[in-house]
Amino acid sequence: MRKFVFVLTRGLEDPTRVTRAFQLAKAAKENNYEVSLFLTDDAVMTVKHNMIDNVVAPTGDEAGAHYQFLLKNKVPIFV
Repeated sequence: MRKFVFVLTRGLEDPTRVTRAFQLAKAAKENNYEVSLFLTDDAVMTVKHNMIDNVVAPTGDEAGAHYQFLLKNKVPIFV
């Protein structure tokens, strides 16, 4: 099986990169890849106390929607 590992180090200060990481992980999962996501450094704060619900890229994409998809599809997220 084909695999993707995403490592995110950016946090709330960089909503574009946060949103894109979750979006790309979602896209990979939708295309039947095995996906894992690692959150380190400032990225840890994105999933603490539902902070991800406040992360919106300038394009209007919401990181929280992608995160919820990953949770529902049992994508491993390591913090």
